Amino acid sequence: MAPEEKGTCEPCKTFGQKCSHVVKKQRAKFYIVRRCIAMLVCWHDHNHDRKDS
Repeated sequence: MAPEEKGTCEPCKTFGQKCSHVVKKQRAKFYIVRRCIAMLVCWHDHNHDRKDS
């Protein structure tokens, strides 16, 4: 399978580059999860306030 099919960049040469690449990917995933959780909490609070009225 070609690298572009996997969705990854050109293979990294050094251990430091590999670690940096993994850290960037994990940070991006964590950011997405954090945003989704914040959205769900806000949505839940908004709906909870509507039911109390």
